[in-house]
Amino acid sequence: MKRVFGKKKAPGPPPPTLDQASQSLGKRSGNLDAKIDALDKDLAGYKAKLKNCKPSAKRMIQKKAMDVLKRKRMYESQRDQLLGQQFNMDQAAFGIESAQATVESVGAMKAANIELKKALKTNINIDEVDDLADDMEELMYDMNEINEAMGRNFATPDDVTEDDLEAELDMLGDELEEEVEGEEVPSYLLPSNPTGALKNEEEAEAAALAGL
Repeated sequence: MKRVFGKKKAPGPPPPTLDQASQSLGKRSGNLDAKIDALDKDLAGYKAKLKNCKPSAKRMIQKKAMDVLKRKRMYESQRDQLLGQQFNMDQAAFGIESAQATVESVGAMKAANIELKKALKTNINIDEVDDLADDMEELMYDMNEINEAMGRNFATPDDVTEDDLEAELDMLGDELEEEVEGEEVPSYLLPSNPTGALKNEEEAEAAALAGL
């Protein structure tokens, strides 16, 4: 059977994660940066040699400098490609993390929705809440009526107005004045030194002084 269908291949190693792939690309781009820095130093050396070299050696130095420059451009192109791949991987990883966070948020909202429905069905009855609100409204209305009744002035009839009370007070004042005018003033209400008595005493003192 193995000869007919062939032997089943063993499973290979798992593929790297996006983070691992991104780190690998970062290392490769770092190595290219190091090579580019080394080529920059070589170009600087060739540039210095071109200033002081003989005309016969100038062409050879220029050729070497051009080769170094081509290698540098090649490394820069490879580095840019790697950086672009790394950026795309980082974007993909961020998208996956965002999707996972969204899935977790939706799951939490679904669980909360289920718990809320369960609490409303088992612990809260809307009709009972309406009845409770109506009862509270009636109780507050009754309490207001009780407070108004307790604050009422029991000595004043309901049909008596302020104008009636003022008129009655004016009449009562007139009656008191009439009674006072018709009666003699008691002696204890008279002043202790009336004006007439004071004058008599002054005349007696003057007569006594004249006799002297």
